[in-house]
Amino acid sequence: MLGGRTPQQFMAEHWQKRPLFVPDAVPEAAAVIDVETLLDLAQHPEAESRKISQTQQGWQLDQGPFRARQLAGRQAWTVLVQGINHFLPEADALLRRFGFITYARLDDVMASYATPGGGVGPHYDSYDVFLIQARGTRRWEISAQTDRDLVPNQPLKIMADFRAQESFDCRPGDLLYLPPGYAHHGVALDDCITLSVGFRAPSNAELAREFLLWMAERVELPGLYADPNLAATDRPAAMPEAMVASVAATLAGVAWSADDVRRFLAQFLSEPKPHVVFEAPEDELNERDFVRAARASGVALDLQTLMLYDQGRVYCNGEPWLCSPQTVEALCRLADLRYLTADELEAPVAAALYPAYQAGHVHLAAAVD
Repeated sequence: MLGGRTPQQFMAEHWQKRPLFVPDAVPEAAAVIDVETLLDLAQHPEAESRKISQTQQGWQLDQGPFRARQLAGRQAWTVLVQGINHFLPEADALLRRFGFITYARLDDVMASYATPGGGVGPHYDSYDVFLIQARGTRRWEISAQTDRDLVPNQPLKIMADFRAQESFDCRPGDLLYLPPGYAHHGVALDDCITLSVGFRAPSNAELAREFLLWMAERVELPGLYADPNLAATDRPAAMPEAMVASVAATLAGVAWSADDVRRFLAQFLSEPKPHVVFEAPEDELNERDFVRAARASGVALDLQTLMLYDQGRVYCNGEPWLCSPQTVEALCRLADLRYLTADELEAPVAAALYPAYQAGHVHLAAAVD
């Protein structure tokens, strides 16, 4: 998939450094999704979808879910569906091929269908992306230019002065990797489907904001504000300097450790997106029957489940799991592989998974493809 490079070579030579084009890197890409399935997902109420077209007035962006009649027309247009790995095992299997990159950075697989001439305009992304052609041919022009001025008053971030430096005609199975900030412009030469494997890159401001919210629930500062030496004033609307100094001293006592950051990151990065919904099993087994069934068939994570671990702690869909010493190794293996075979499921491990089964985060292997 990496053109003869080892994962270690790719990470050292290309990751966040320079592009890579590999022809016929993913020959099974054509089997991940077809046009009918993609357009069906664009109508699904739980899928994130967008339709982009270019008119004489400029670019037009519409948000899904769509009706079938909205996904037709002779003009050039593109429909994009985010997170198809949440719906299709084939897309999830494609995503897991990138397991040489930490799941803490892995995001999802997006599929875009375009009619001839369709595209989303010249732009750049703030994250790493692997563009994999699944159907038809898309011409990608790319550029390392530093001029990133945008066309004003458009619903999309379209680059005002895109200057192509390289061009690739990507056919089914071809892969193009682009590091963050690398300008690119893709145009469909015929009816085509492109798969985008993207990676999370939260801003420092978002990380700081979310961490402080996380810490707010854990900070314990006893007592109330007090000012027994407060003096009378003839300027009652002025902030008292003594109050400012007292509160500043109190807040300076708020501290956090590297372990706090570890736990925050694992919970934050394993939190599903807001639109994700899990379904509990229809005919829920009791714990004893679940343990017996799991040890006979094995288990697999739901396609939407996010699971990470760190220093003996396991996190699933934003929540820490309490793990005993005899279960933690197997649960870490489940997080890595996303399934456990019957031979790997000791009774304590299966019992530890029962609450996740009840919530729809884990399924019996016999119940999944």
